Amino acid sequence: MSRLPDGILLGTNDKPRCFWGAGHADYAVYHDDEWGRPVDNDIRLFEKLCLEGFQAGLSWLTILRKRENFRKAFKGFDFKKVARFGEKDVERLLQDAGIVRHRGKIEATINNAQRALELIDEAGSIAAFLWRYEPDPKARPKKLTKKALMTLTKAPESTALSKDLKKRGWRFVGPTTMYALMQAMGMVNDHIEGCCVRDVVEKARKRFKRPG
Repeated sequence: MSRLPDGILLGTNDKPRCFWGAGHADYAVYHDDEWGRPVDNDIRLFEKLCLEGFQAGLSWLTILRKRENFRKAFKGFDFKKVARFGEKDVERLLQDAGIVRHRGKIEATINNAQRALELIDEAGSIAAFLWRYEPDPKARPKKLTKKALMTLTKAPESTALSKDLKKRGWRFVGPTTMYALMQAMGMVNDHIEGCCVRDVVEKARKRFKRPG
């Protein structure tokens, strides 16, 4: 058998995956079926944005395993409903052991739901606003290796998106968090060369009709 590219490991079903997606079954499913696939649904985008914020300082596996609890706690991340949450909801959520009980992040999620409604009034949709910041493919690494991926923690576009959202009153939307969002929502394809789904994701990105 030929040697696997650096950063590619054999995981479930002996599929060659990015190193981070080969260690746990939960990661493998997320890696294969979701991460990097382009998204234009506002509720799904709001969920991803909020969960990336909750992940700050924690492992993504922790968030992934609590995701269904988060969905239940935050009304399926329907931002119209979350925007109406008040102090009683904050206290209720602080007692919910199924999620990350961090007051600042909980309050930020409610605040961001309110800001999302304002953003939709202006831009038409969350998707239309976010996809404005898609990085130029020509500025991306021509061959994405593990070494290159490890340096991609933010981009000029994620920094600009972060500044724009902060100016609009959003919280927990730093440049690194926004780059993680870009990876998760398919704005960039950061599957390493040799990964079993890199080409699948790239084809999905080419077929995807950008909103707005």
